[in-house]
Amino acid sequence: MEVEIGRGKKARQAYGFDDIAIVPSRRTRDPQDVDIGWKLGDHLLELPLLGAAMDGVISPQTAIQLGKLGGLGVLNLEGIYTRYENADVELERIAKLSKDKATRGLQEIYARSVEPKLIAARIEEIKRAGVLAAGSLTPQRVREHYEIALQAGVDVLIIQGTVVSAEHVSSNGQALNLKEFIAELPIPTLVGGCASYQTALHLMRTGAEGVLVGVGPGHACTTRGVLGVGVPQATAISDAAAARVQHLRETGKYVNVIADGGMRTGGDIAKAIACGADAVMVGSPLARAKEAPGRGYHWGMATFHPTLPRGARVQTEQVASLEEIVVGPARENDGTLNLMGALRTSMATCGYESIHDFQKAEIMLAPSIKTEGKVLQQAQKVGMG
Repeated sequence: MEVEIGRGKKARQAYGFDDIAIVPSRRTRDPQDVDIGWKLGDHLLELPLLGAAMDGVISPQTAIQLGKLGGLGVLNLEGIYTRYENADVELERIAKLSKDKATRGLQEIYARSVEPKLIAARIEEIKRAGVLAAGSLTPQRVREHYEIALQAGVDVLIIQGTVVSAEHVSSNGQALNLKEFIAELPIPTLVGGCASYQTALHLMRTGAEGVLVGVGPGHACTTRGVLGVGVPQATAISDAAAARVQHLRETGKYVNVIADGGMRTGGDIAKAIACGADAVMVGSPLARAKEAPGRGYHWGMATFHPTLPRGARVQTEQVASLEEIVVGPARENDGTLNLMGALRTSMATCGYESIHDFQKAEIMLAPSIKTEGKVLQQAQKVGMG
């Protein structure tokens, strides 16, 4: 429904995760009877969870660990690990930057060029551990680096930017033709971000196996403030899911919708799936792991942009192991641990046995869902308070 915000402009109402709730159905299930696996190309993944391609979140080591847990860690192939042989020195330096010098310090550290040999070395390190290797490249650099990644054995390629379109217009004639480029790739490719029905549909038509949905919702991202661009995630995911239905009708091909950003708890992840996502990509929840390379800090891929940074280095307490955060057991009751267990229990509570079934769940507008009856928790700053 459109509302008039002025005589010359109308706007749709959009909703985020805090605005909605999942409605239980007439059926319940045992959590062990719920299947949260999903398919990406020829790969079957046990967990619908991708670790975001952020240097404070995914290192080769955490990518390996997440892969062994059943998820998929995405390494930033234009990040610290492919610019520096000894990445730990730079990560330690980033953690010691004062708040007022963090952005400038990141810009200086990321000014160093990517070394192709390090792209190969990092991918090979992940592959030797026996898990899938996934890497992220920007549209501006993917043609420069993808061949070395393929030669090293990368299994999944993510072409990722703040906003990625299938119809980029450039006066220099160097624009990437996504449809032609993806058609030549022998591995599954994900593209994004996007936040609207039309953009998602056009990205699906490029032949991608999945689209990343999310513009500016991340905890470290400032795109919505710097550019004024973005769509709340519940609406963005639902629109992309509608585009997936249209594309399936047109081609018979199912394209995965991956919610990228804006999720902190298992409940947020459950809402993303119920809105239509097949999987989620998270950063800050995993940055809280004791193994996370950010040493208690987290920053986005646009934080270090040389002329217009669109992110912040944010501090996050390292509270548990990566395993505890992803699959438990949880020792806190705020929903930030055992994320996949929470998803499984949410699906069981509502009576759904698979991701595709859960996408049919009833959603209700519920602005009081987090505050109703929670006065004591809020006063004591426990649980949902």
